[in-house]
Amino acid sequence: MVATNKITHDPYEDVLKQILAEVADLRQEIETHANRRLQKYQQHFHSGFFSKSAYNLAHYLAMRQFDLRHLQDRLAQAGLSSLGRAEASVLSTFDALIDVLSRAADKNYRPGEKNPNEYGLNRGQQLLEQHTTELFGAFHEHGKAHVMVTLGAEASWNYGLVNALLKKGMTCARINCAHDNSDIWQWMIRNIRRAEAETGRPCRILMDLAGHKIRTGAIALEPPIYHIKVKKDRTGKTVASGYLMLTVDSENSPTDNDLFRIPIPKELHKKLTAGMFLGFIDSQEKQRYLKVEKALSSTDWLVSCEKSAYLVSGCKLKLLKPDQLDSKKCADEFTLGKFDGEPLDIRVMKDELLLLTTEHIAGRPAEYSASGVLVRPAHIACTLSSAITKLKIGEPVWIDDGKLGTKVEKITDQGILLRITVAKPSGVKIHSDKGINFPETALDLPPLSEKDLMDLDFVCEHADLVGFSFVETLSDMECLMAELVKRNASELPIIAKIETNLAVKNLPDIILGTIGRHNLGIMIARGDLAVELGSARLAEIQEEILWLCEAAHVPVIWATQVLESIAKKGVRSRPEFTDAAMAVRAECVMLNKGPYILDAIEALVNVMIRMHEHQRKKFSRLRALQW
Repeated sequence: MVATNKITHDPYEDVLKQILAEVADLRQEIETHANRRLQKYQQHFHSGFFSKSAYNLAHYLAMRQFDLRHLQDRLAQAGLSSLGRAEASVLSTFDALIDVLSRAADKNYRPGEKNPNEYGLNRGQQLLEQHTTELFGAFHEHGKAHVMVTLGAEASWNYGLVNALLKKGMTCARINCAHDNSDIWQWMIRNIRRAEAETGRPCRILMDLAGHKIRTGAIALEPPIYHIKVKKDRTGKTVASGYLMLTVDSENSPTDNDLFRIPIPKELHKKLTAGMFLGFIDSQEKQRYLKVEKALSSTDWLVSCEKSAYLVSGCKLKLLKPDQLDSKKCADEFTLGKFDGEPLDIRVMKDELLLLTTEHIAGRPAEYSASGVLVRPAHIACTLSSAITKLKIGEPVWIDDGKLGTKVEKITDQGILLRITVAKPSGVKIHSDKGINFPETALDLPPLSEKDLMDLDFVCEHADLVGFSFVETLSDMECLMAELVKRNASELPIIAKIETNLAVKNLPDIILGTIGRHNLGIMIARGDLAVELGSARLAEIQEEILWLCEAAHVPVIWATQVLESIAKKGVRSRPEFTDAAMAVRAECVMLNKGPYILDAIEALVNVMIRMHEHQRKKFSRLRALQW
């Protein structure tokens, strides 16, 4: 009996052929959709030429129109490359996948001359790194991410702080034009440039335009009385005196000292020595004494009070030696300087009413009759009065980064009556100069305020990057680019701050209409976005923005509350370290100012070094684990 060779059919080959056909058809549809999308931007590109990054973003947006979950599962089951890492080079990823499938499914397949690897993932990553270097400069030794730090006014006079920031790892300094003025900004910049020269570490300067500043207005003040508090034990005995500072230089307040500072006349300052006393009558008609402890500087004296007292602004002071306390002899008399009272305490609870008024009316707490009936609800002003006229009944209004949620209940002659919908059980204390968000209200404001246009003159002369606050549309970008051209600063890169729901919706349009024409970076302003979108939606959106920008090869700044507990309080928070670990997928991570900012930079750089060994963007590198 003669044996015959029987050729068996491989069902796996049929599966691969089906996947190949599906992937090839999908690639064709993606190209068609992308070309159609790009046509609307031809008018913005006079040469009719789109950059490779623009093409890749269009391809990525086209790819994400399809639900690819089933295809992804089948690719994974076949042990093949996932499309989930295609952001940086979409068509090249498809071409590489088609090449592998063709080799496996057709033994007679002969690859073409083009090598997919030449145009693949590496090229997209190279473009992203190139654009990142153009914006933020060369990478430092702590990995492929830059550290941005928001500077406070202290950076204008404390050169040692600026020098230390650069040494710790700051590669970009952020100056917020919503605060301070051009004189202070100038000194900040001088200190940065000096520190660059002395440390040999380059540092780019980002200046953020303030945008339309919509914040809570001023709050009415209590009478100008300062309560000097002492600490007592259970028996009522004083165990710790109350302290404050007397100064002849009330304008320059040190940031590292939280003692209450009161101005005094120069004549009194010259006569003070340690151990002397200042007698005064407080608001409760009680005799009290301030003991002069020691000189803190050439302008400041530390004084203590061993009994609780209510010190009145502008009261009379008698300068006494220790042996004169019980004496009725005449003593030198001086007048204490003036100081403001504390803002009134405006605390509101859920379901209560809050009146939003124009900026000229100081905020006050609610007023009640003797029988407890509400006479007047608490009210607070809005610094942009025109915004109030645009509000409609039922629209939400959020205050102080979402701490207080409200809805418009009634429109009155006095202002907008808000019903509080979100607040802590203990209520929320309203402060002045806190942000107000109108997520569903069309405010119809111009892209740049009058202040922005004035500040832009300074920014174009001194900054390396300009931050565009509250950008929402491509036409907004066109406006800023035109203003830069007027100032001969058309090469100044723009950092578009994404902080509203509308900006998120228009982000593809903003990027596609800008890249190839102007150097661009994106800041994920997570604080405002959380208010606009809600925390759960923010978690999703920040991922989508990272994907979108990677596809466009546009650098991303991960901003708001990164290691905030360390920077502000010197306290390490485990959830914040997890957040910082996620942040390294961006090209730049921003820290906010705080008394412990140097510790925060050190912690962030440490996290970056560790995480970059494991991950590049969302690509797991699978470094060997050590257990």
